[in-house]
Amino acid sequence: MARPKSNDKRIALLNAATMAVGMAGIGASTATIARKAGVAEGTLFRYFANKDALLNALFLYLQQSLGEAMMVGFDPTQEPKSCTRHIWNQFIAWGLANPNAQQAIRQLAVSDKITPETLREVETLYPELHALAEHCIRREFLHNERRIFADAIFFRLAETAMEFAAKHPDEAQNWVNAGFEAMWRALSLDTL
Repeated sequence: MARPKSNDKRIALLNAATMAVGMAGIGASTATIARKAGVAEGTLFRYFANKDALLNALFLYLQQSLGEAMMVGFDPTQEPKSCTRHIWNQFIAWGLANPNAQQAIRQLAVSDKITPETLREVETLYPELHALAEHCIRREFLHNERRIFADAIFFRLAETAMEFAAKHPDEAQNWVNAGFEAMWRALSLDTL
């Protein structure tokens, strides 16, 4: 009879994968991930059918964590620019507090390992964020490849702000603000 799976062990594997992928990219070995989680490599495969399944679960896990962080204190009744600034600030704070998770999301987002099913599942997370985009992002950025382009602008500018904030903590808020204003001018309806 198979032993029951433990949610704590699954989370430990995902946290270990976050660290490993954040540091070494998607090429991080399952042996390294298992070792960081304090389990045998065979145990990893009791929880995830293969490495691709682990990477997809990790991407979803990190997107959920990021989304939860961005939603803390979110008030959709505020005007769109204030709402967007809140999301921006929460994203930057999460990334600075979780550099391995931020790097892992970045690695996974550009890999070919994330399945369309996982991407669809991520899309269903936090509909409030999609509604906010509908209210403040220029229409030409809301569909198809242009939406992906707009997301890339948002994330690259946020990553740049994080990088400068981490290097110059005494000026961190200035970099966060400058990044937000650049993103807002590039994407928002207010600039038309």
